[in-house]
Amino acid sequence: MPTDSRLAGPALHLADSLWQDAAIKFGNTAGAVLGFLGVLLAVFFAAGRATGRFSRPLAVVLMLGPAALLLVVGLVVPLLRTVYLSFYDADAVKFVGGKNYGWAATSSQIHDVLLNTLLWLVVAPIAATGLGLMLALLVDRMRGQAIYKSLIFMPMAVSLVAASLIFKLLYESRGPGQNQVGLLSQLAVAVGWDDPPNWILSQPLNNFLLMSAMVWVQTGFAMVVLSAAIKAIPDEITEAARLDGASGVRLFLHVTVPMIRTTLVVVLTTIMIITLKAFDIVRTMTGGNFGTQVLANEMYSQSFEQYNTGRGSALAVILFLAVAPLVVYNIALLRKERATR
Repeated sequence: MPTDSRLAGPALHLADSLWQDAAIKFGNTAGAVLGFLGVLLAVFFAAGRATGRFSRPLAVVLMLGPAALLLVVGLVVPLLRTVYLSFYDADAVKFVGGKNYGWAATSSQIHDVLLNTLLWLVVAPIAATGLGLMLALLVDRMRGQAIYKSLIFMPMAVSLVAASLIFKLLYESRGPGQNQVGLLSQLAVAVGWDDPPNWILSQPLNNFLLMSAMVWVQTGFAMVVLSAAIKAIPDEITEAARLDGASGVRLFLHVTVPMIRTTLVVVLTTIMIITLKAFDIVRTMTGGNFGTQVLANEMYSQSFEQYNTGRGSALAVILFLAVAPLVVYNIALLRKERATR
């Protein structure tokens, strides 16, 4: 009994401290939410009471001001800070000029990373867009297409980390004579390959296996957008082409593709942007080892594993400069399409 009483005291004290800690956190969260709602109410009240010629400018400032402030604090300031740090050494103390960019331009390690990133940039977007277009054409001719589209689109709801874990299990490989867990290895055994390789270690096959996770996630997005674009083609154009003798592949190449060209390019460039920033898949499945390193993961490795702030920031700037033209091109293309409507 004395032993139990000695243990009960600390246990009760621990339980009380946990409850107190939970209550404090809940109070802080509730206070933050109520404070945010209070600010919103004050903003809407001020905008509603404004009169005269200043009412519209004031309403614009009150509505866009918080969003602009968050944009500056969350995007512009970190961007300028990253550019600033890219000109300093590993400890962000000594100014080294363009030395970090020179290292990125001359390092054979970074050359391999850039080649891998380029391979991702070419293969994954084209594969996802091509499969999405093919599925859009096939599913639109089926009954109950909404069900099939929902199933194909479902991987978009899965995070890239979860998709990576699924595909990592899919590629799981065990030694000869053991029961294979991975589907790919089990299929290899079923066709007579008694000792399937460790797929993740097999270069350069492993890069394409990692890309498959990205393609699986993005194909549904491409299918839904391209399907909507195909359905938006006027029936008159399709019927006129059929009367002129176009059908099948000829109809697809000379009518469907030209009519959805803008959407096709937007989908392709959007997936390219996502692919350029690919980090989760590589980090989860290989950690960038076995010849699978890409620019986004190398940036993380330099900054948080090798603690070289300057080099990591320089790679972040290079990644930003690679993504920015694609974003600008996408915006220009969408504006051009809206202007022609």
